Amino acid sequence: MKIIKNLCDICGTCVAVCPADAIIVSEFEVVINNQKCTNCSNCLKVCPIKAIKEGE
Repeated sequence: MKIIKNLCDICGTCVAVCPADAIIVSEFEVVINNQKCTNCSNCLKVCPIKAIKEGE
């Protein structure tokens, strides 16, 4: 999964649904650790502004 940084408003909704704890939110950005990501697509489904896409 990949964050589209210019779209992401850093709401953190994706963090709550990630079963692998692969998403980290800081003050300035959201990062997906693709080593931990299981590609379950939960983050994709819940992102209110569609700022997450498949791929690395």
